Amino acid sequence: MTQLTTLARAPADTPVPAVAQLPRRAKAAIVVQFILKEGANVPLTALPEDLQIELTQLLGQMRYIDRATMHSVIAEFAEELDSIGLSFPGDVASALNALDGKISAQTAARLRKEAGVQNIGDPWSRLASLPISRLKEFITTESTQVAAVMASKLDVSKAAELLSTLPGDVARRITYAMSMTDAVTPDAVERIGLSLAAQLDSEPPKAFRGQPSERVGAILNFSRAATREDLLTALDEKDKGFAEEVRKSIFTFAHIPDRMSATDVPKISRDVDQDTLAKVIAGAIAEVDRQSVDFILSNISKRMADGLRETAEDMGEVKPKDAEAAMSAVVAAIRALADSREITLSVPSDGED
Repeated sequence: MTQLTTLARAPADTPVPAVAQLPRRAKAAIVVQFILKEGANVPLTALPEDLQIELTQLLGQMRYIDRATMHSVIAEFAEELDSIGLSFPGDVASALNALDGKISAQTAARLRKEAGVQNIGDPWSRLASLPISRLKEFITTESTQVAAVMASKLDVSKAAELLSTLPGDVARRITYAMSMTDAVTPDAVERIGLSLAAQLDSEPPKAFRGQPSERVGAILNFSRAATREDLLTALDEKDKGFAEEVRKSIFTFAHIPDRMSATDVPKISRDVDQDTLAKVIAGAIAEVDRQSVDFILSNISKRMADGLRETAEDMGEVKPKDAEAAMSAVVAAIRALADSREITLSVPSDGED
């Protein structure tokens, strides 16, 4: 640093030290300045804050170097890059991030605890990826001011969906508080994000990924209709709120017109064989199931729809058990498309089954 300060304050005709005498930090500053001058993006935010500060100070202290020095530094940098065969994360936190999903949650939690590492990263990216139900827990337990910052940092559509799940008076208070967030500093926003993310880190690892209502709903999706209704009735008596959450997570054949986009219907015929679709058409007796059949047939090509109708007529009467199995196959294909995010199923609002 002393050498750089002396160089920065020296007269213009002072010779630049030989490349071998330049500190590595100075060479790094030269490389960064060169890349910036070329118009490329340098993701310096990935560096620790103290290194960002030191690099900025170096760029501010240095004045100029001759062309030969620049070429020598860049050539040395390129040679070092070319000689690297493999790079590693460099610390436990980065290693855990690289192994996310590759090692068990219990092992990751234990390593973080032993190393004193918090799974922070970009806190707002982590928070934005949470489901609405989890965000609702945060926003209803924090102060209105924190909730306003949180809603402001979310994607617009997700923030709107989150606010729609809150009681009217709560949503109005948060919305009004958002109008007063102009004075919030970036440091305050970062501290809030880190605090919320730290709460996530303090939670013990869970054995199951999905919410209980989602797991029960997934099971009931493939249960017989009579069994499904009996269980939902029993749940209503025990815990009406939980029963409503289960109903929202259930997707049955009868839900197709209400929750599936018409433009996604042709993808069903791609993943379900025509005999199964024909069996569905022939075996659909209930009015809600007939509506789903009509919805499917009206949103595929006329040629395919006519062919399926003809095949269904040739089948004659289909046993209810076989028809229900065929409908379950169609539902399974739709759920698989939704899980792979190839299609999006709409979420029923309160009061809808």
